[in-house]
Amino acid sequence: MEINLIYLIILAITGIGVGFATGLLGVGGGFILVPVQFFLLQSLGIDPDTAIRIAFGTSLAVMLPTALSGVYIHYKNSSVLVKPAIYMGLGGFFGGLVGGFIATHIPGNILKLLFGFLVFFVVINFLSHKNPEGDRKKILDFYHLIFYGILAGIASGLLGIGGGIVLIPIMVILLGFSMIEAVGTSTAVIILTSVGGIISYVFNGLAAPGLPEYSLGYINILQLVILAGFSIPMARAGAKIAHKFPENILRYTFSIILIYIGLKMIGVFEFLKIPL
Repeated sequence: MEINLIYLIILAITGIGVGFATGLLGVGGGFILVPVQFFLLQSLGIDPDTAIRIAFGTSLAVMLPTALSGVYIHYKNSSVLVKPAIYMGLGGFFGGLVGGFIATHIPGNILKLLFGFLVFFVVINFLSHKNPEGDRKKILDFYHLIFYGILAGIASGLLGIGGGIVLIPIMVILLGFSMIEAVGTSTAVIILTSVGGIISYVFNGLAAPGLPEYSLGYINILQLVILAGFSIPMARAGAKIAHKFPENILRYTFSIILIYIGLKMIGVFEFLKIPL
């Protein structure tokens, strides 16, 4: 893998965007990290199946310190529901182990399609949901939170997304959270869901052929250091701005970004020969 300046610059810019998105939207930034790393690695001659797994594994590794940075600001602003975050995070940890194991044993093209279609499913449900007027009763019982945490963890490990794009709609639509509570709590949950996936990607990739230099299993340390170095400070900035945005703006911003990434990963732009 030949390292060049453009490669490093793209990683740095991506890290900035990921950190900001994690703090602002509580989604972990995998929807940015995965496609950027995948296309970068392919451009450097890495086999597509290996490239997509490295993109997923390294994304989860970047999310851990980035989420830690952003969650502090959300907690200070009382938008992290601690007990639900712990319960969903524990479920997410074990789900992440399962998802990471599955991801290292199925073809990369299937992973890309799963990622894209999951994004569209989430967006459709998220945009069609209308918040009831007045205070919403929250569902905070242990079994619901563990179950949804496991689902988010499986998605996290399987698709390298941190679980936020699954958790936030669940918390808003099914559990009665406000958007800012969902963003803050999701950022906390990402810390635990990412750990389970990281463990799977490291151990299942240790003997994998065709890994680029500086790799620990399916996690590339060089990309991790550059991406995390820029994303960590930006997560704090994004978290501060999130508390100044109206809920609808956060919702639509979240959805627009996901639509673009879904189209990109499914291959719609490539099919239409649109250079986006």
